[in-house]
Amino acid sequence: KADQEKIRNQAEAYRNALIPKARGEAEKIIQEAEGYKREVVARSKGDAERFLSVYNSYKLAKDVTVKRIYLETLEEVLKNANKIIIDESAGTGVVPYLPLPEIQKRQGASEMDLSPDEESTEQENSAIQEEKKQ
Repeated sequence: KADQEKIRNQAEAYRNALIPKARGEAEKIIQEAEGYKREVVARSKGDAERFLSVYNSYKLAKDVTVKRIYLETLEEVLKNANKIIIDESAGTGVVPYLPLPEIQKRQGASEMDLSPDEESTEQENSAIQEEKKQ
C-alpha cells in the first residue's frame, strides 16, 4: 500500500509539472501565431495600398506608368549585370556617353571574383565583342 501511495504521488507530481509546461508552450505557440497573423495582415494591407497607388497613377497617365514600371523592373533585374545596353532607336549619329572608368572599375572588381576558368571565358567574350566592333 505504501508503494502504491508513493507511485500515485510521483504520478501526481509529474502531472503537476507537465501540465503548466504544456500550457506555457501552447500559449507561446498561440502568441507566435498571432504575431505572424498581424505581420501578414500588415504586409498585405501595405501591398494593397501600394497597388492602389500604382493603379491610381496608371488611371491618370497609362503610358507613363507602364513605362515607369517597365524601367523599374529592368533596373531591378539588370542591377548586377556587367553589360551596357544602348538603345539604337535613340537616333543615328548620336554618340552615347559611356563612363569607361566606372565600367573598368566594376569589371576589375568582378574579375577578381572569377575563378581562372571563368576569367578566361570572360576574356574570350571580351575578345569576341571587340571583333564584332571592328
